[in-house]
Amino acid sequence: MREEIYNRAKAKEYAKKWAYSRNPSYYNFDSIGGDCTSFISQCIYAGSGIMNYTKNTGWYYNSVNDRTPSWSGVEFLYKFLINNKGIGPRGKIAGLEELQIGDIIQLSFDGTKFEHTLIIVNIGDELTLDNIYTASHTYDSYNRRVSSYTFKDIRFIHIDGVWKW
Repeated sequence: MREEIYNRAKAKEYAKKWAYSRNPSYYNFDSIGGDCTSFISQCIYAGSGIMNYTKNTGWYYNSVNDRTPSWSGVEFLYKFLINNKGIGPRGKIAGLEELQIGDIIQLSFDGTKFEHTLIIVNIGDELTLDNIYTASHTYDSYNRRVSSYTFKDIRFIHIDGVWKW
């Protein structure tokens, strides 16, 4: 395997194009729990160019009935990115100061489980929640400040590389 750079510009470009609509190549999960993590997976895929086809523990989408839980599940995406030792994108838990465009933020509204996934599309002069701008689905948005959300917990995932054969 070889490590390649995650193309943050392509991830952002995808987010901008599809933030307020749905790519017909992917199922819209809005009616069955929300489309946020599927949308973020699409953005990550735009920036990585590769899926991990390991059954159950990988990260891929062929159809609504042929995908891994990590494609559309908040906690499953987190576990895949943090633990991935195979091909595809890899992430790490990050501090606010490590964040870049194309990185991932997850929010917990109740303080017990994480329920919403965002992608960073712009960062202001200072790395504060008021100067980090995101895109998401379910609550469709583009260039929305993280500070505009009401949440009880937050975590940051820095995509630190993509592994390919």
